[in-house]
Amino acid sequence: MSNTKPTTLESKFKGSIIAVSIIIPIAVAVLFSVKLKDFGFDVEPLSFLPPIYAGINGLTAVLLVAAVMAIKKGNRKLHERLMTFAIACSVVFLVMYVAYHMTAESAKFGDTNFDGRLDEVEKAAAGSIRYLYYFILLTHIALSVIIIPMVLFTYVRALAEQFDKHKKIAKITFPIWLYVAVTGVVVYLMISPYYVH
Repeated sequence: MSNTKPTTLESKFKGSIIAVSIIIPIAVAVLFSVKLKDFGFDVEPLSFLPPIYAGINGLTAVLLVAAVMAIKKGNRKLHERLMTFAIACSVVFLVMYVAYHMTAESAKFGDTNFDGRLDEVEKAAAGSIRYLYYFILLTHIALSVIIIPMVLFTYVRALAEQFDKHKKIAKITFPIWLYVAVTGVVVYLMISPYYVH
């Protein structure tokens, strides 16, 4: 009986996980392009949100590392609580991210707005930083889409007490999720000078 429970639980959530993993990126992309002012809502840009949701990304990274340390010490209950909190942080981040972009224009990385005072070496350095920024941003976005089903399957396998399968996928999920969380902070720090306040 206990051998069939994990398979049943994972099978039960498989369709929902796949659906959520498709719906979330599409919904975010659509909502990202929607501005509330275009629909007659007189709302001020929620310009205070980016540092908050960047901080939530940072907190998520800390929670992930703490959760791994907890499970390595054999503290399964603490591990479970930390991972649940990390998932909750990711949901809060997503809500704030969408809310900001529905009320404000996206910040553009502005290091190419040269005013003629930069010499060739400074221009080359600024261009390199721009390429680095876009590399980090694009990998962050791509992996943030990929990580959704991975986190959900990893979590469901733990709930189903399929700990061997959970551990196997968690070894892949953890570094990707950590990268997404850390690069979320890095992207904010790199773009923050160009936010319109």
